Amino acid sequence: MHRFPRLLTAALGVFALAVAAVAAPGQGRAQIFNPETFTLDNGLQVVVVTNRRAPIVTQMLWYKVGSADEPIQKAGIAHILEHMMFKGTEKHPDGEFSDIVARNGGRENAFTSYDYTGYYQTVAKDRLGLIMELEADRMENLELQPEDVKTERQVVMEERAQRVETNPSGKLSEMANASLFLHHPYGTPIIGWKQTLETVSADDMQAFYERWYAPNNAVLVIAGDVTAEEVRPLAEKYYGPIPKAEVPDRDRIAEPKQNAPRRVELESSRVRQPSLSIRYLAPSYNTADDAVTPYALQLLSEVLGGGPTSRLYERLVVEDAVAVSAGSWYSPSSVDTTDFGFYISPRPDIDLAKAEQALRAEIETLLSEGVTKQEVANAIDRLRADAVYAQDDVNTAPRVIGQSLVTGRTVEDIEAWPQRISEVTPEQVEAAAKQVLDPDSSVTAVLKPEPTS
Repeated sequence: MHRFPRLLTAALGVFALAVAAVAAPGQGRAQIFNPETFTLDNGLQVVVVTNRRAPIVTQMLWYKVGSADEPIQKAGIAHILEHMMFKGTEKHPDGEFSDIVARNGGRENAFTSYDYTGYYQTVAKDRLGLIMELEADRMENLELQPEDVKTERQVVMEERAQRVETNPSGKLSEMANASLFLHHPYGTPIIGWKQTLETVSADDMQAFYERWYAPNNAVLVIAGDVTAEEVRPLAEKYYGPIPKAEVPDRDRIAEPKQNAPRRVELESSRVRQPSLSIRYLAPSYNTADDAVTPYALQLLSEVLGGGPTSRLYERLVVEDAVAVSAGSWYSPSSVDTTDFGFYISPRPDIDLAKAEQALRAEIETLLSEGVTKQEVANAIDRLRADAVYAQDDVNTAPRVIGQSLVTGRTVEDIEAWPQRISEVTPEQVEAAAKQVLDPDSSVTAVLKPEPTS
């Protein structure tokens, strides 16, 4: 096993949802993180968020490359490279990076998603220069030894076996995703397939590293007890000397029009609690035909599935008592088309088919009767509360800002979020629901216990 837990999925959507309203409709423009930003001569964008709650800082470096940018024959290479970034450079070999961070009382981790790869450390304020020197060194000088690549390739294959091949939920999710995206690389698992992982070589890794890891293809976010005035000389000292490179455009294949609903089912003796999800193709900030729809879909998801006061929970879990859990999800922060989904898990005395029927009935009710003004207002209030809590965590600002900037948004977009979400009307939420909840662009995934007799 790798020595660090991995955030392998695009789970950062929760942080996108946490960038919420802090001003009511009609009020002046509110600010969320009040970041300061500047760009070095080599193209590295630097964002600084001052947070005085504790004498610590977080450095988070985001590269604009993820698994959707891989050659299809080498699926999984972006994630293996994330592992290899901890192997070392000539100056800091043999895993010394992590040892130095630990000796200085810091915490670190990394993550790979479809659209980005990130690395971060949290340390005491006076250690910021140290971790910036370490991160800058491996941006330029990573050493990729064939034996290390072979070892990490095996580690990832074991990780895949644990997360997917011996995990019914992981298997089903992989099949559902592959069925939702017929042609786009979002249908290929971030961790790759066993047969593609087996082909990844040190030369492949070196080419991928040189192609994408450059200061002008990265965003550096520093958050904590520090100012931009303090960060700028450190960024210029450690990252400034790294030359910019020619980075290719992200050449993504468009998802074709879909013409029929799909259904995938998996039965396993490992399953104790049955569950069902319905996912639909949905526009992201980048692919929506208009500027309002992604905001309307965020509110729709909050109305339907935003916790124990949401419509699905109240109807299906509390009032009708057919489910132990029910809700929805949506994150607009993808480079390309994303998904909008529902999930339900039935009570032990309720058949899964009955639970599915109840969930589909709620979707039909939504499409025929819409949402109320009060539901939308309550959703905005809940997101506003989430935003207040999010600002307490020094790691939230770099996650939200980094994810937004590497997927095509701007600092101005982030700071304008409260105003834009506050301007969405119930009619726009209903229009977004009718646009997205098209059965022909959906996949239903069913997870069942294996019959015992």
